[in-house]
Amino acid sequence: MTSSSGQTPAPSAKPRPPALLRRLTARGRDESHRVASPLELLFDLCFVVAVAQAGVQLVHAVAEGHAADGVLNYAMVFFAIWWAWMNFTWFASAYDNDDALYRVVTLVQIAGVLVLAAGIARAFTEHDFLLVWLGYVIMRLAMAGQWLRAAASASGEERTTALRYACGVLTCQVGWLGLVLLPEPARPWLFLVMVVVELCVPVFAEMHHQTSWHPHHIAERYGLFTIIVLGETIAAATVAVKSAVDDHDALTELLPIAAGGLLIVFSAWWIYFVVPIHGHLRSRGRAFVWGYGHYLVFTSAAAIGAGLEVAVEQAVGAAHLSTLAASAAVTLPTALYLLTVWALHSRHFKVGLAQQLVLPVTALLVICCTALGDWAVLAAGLVCSAAVVTGVVLTARTAGRERAANPAGVAG
Repeated sequence: MTSSSGQTPAPSAKPRPPALLRRLTARGRDESHRVASPLELLFDLCFVVAVAQAGVQLVHAVAEGHAADGVLNYAMVFFAIWWAWMNFTWFASAYDNDDALYRVVTLVQIAGVLVLAAGIARAFTEHDFLLVWLGYVIMRLAMAGQWLRAAASASGEERTTALRYACGVLTCQVGWLGLVLLPEPARPWLFLVMVVVELCVPVFAEMHHQTSWHPHHIAERYGLFTIIVLGETIAAATVAVKSAVDDHDALTELLPIAAGGLLIVFSAWWIYFVVPIHGHLRSRGRAFVWGYGHYLVFTSAAAIGAGLEVAVEQAVGAAHLSTLAASAAVTLPTALYLLTVWALHSRHFKVGLAQQLVLPVTALLVICCTALGDWAVLAAGLVCSAAVVTGVVLTARTAGRERAANPAGVAG
């Protein structure tokens, strides 16, 4: 990590002095030592506040027997959080110039996500999206301003791309106003339409010119956000266990859930980071699929924490749902996480059918664990751990066979 906002130059370059204003020009894709900046880390941490609020409300909805409504609201709110994070992350990878204006506008975006987070509870309980929408307005207006600033420093197709982004962001924000104005039955349909429109904005904007995002930087940013979401999952589960022990003295009932949840999170971390993904992000098509697919990675990772809280509440009799439903609140998002990480990451690096089948089979076995009642979470954690061990052994055997077949090449 650098002391400035990711502006580390190549070793031979002279450091750039701090400035109040610089032209917001594109950075090089082959830039050396490109890492996440302190400002980006602060940005992620503040976004996780919103993720945590969404998780808390999902727990309340599921525990009270309103799982369908809770999952729908969770998906809608999480998309708003994730998409705003996405917009900033890819823009910053291409244009972060670390001047005073850039920092201030980014801090405005952070303020917007905190406003959004403050409105999540009302969105769940009262279906009132006004505060969520206002927070989104703050974030998206700041983002559009960044794109207009980039357009002012660019020319040709690069300028057209920046202007398309700015217009797309502003137009979509008008569309999201429907969540405030339309009657409740129409809002889910508007949400689906707006998701498609939002996802099409980058495709349209970069039709003739691709922004100069940095593959290693993007991979690191996504990895850091994954770590933060998994950390939030551990924190939420820990608080739930502590509260249950303090209020109900049910340590025996909670130990299998705590142990299983910890094994699931540890395995989730291992599986995500077992291979470096930045080398795969070399084309526009791959980058779009990988970047968009992380909506499921992030939502499922955060939902695991919510599921663990639900399982804890059910174990102490504080939730109005069956043991099967409480177990499914953990096993289903865990299985979804395993499948999406396999589809986006692992399958590109697996050699042979055995390696390719590890995560899909693990996801199936985790779903089967749902039927094990009070031991479902612990069993799911053990299955995930077994998948990690199996993957390590298979990879080691493959590497050993390669060394035996070509010792001269390995030595070289």
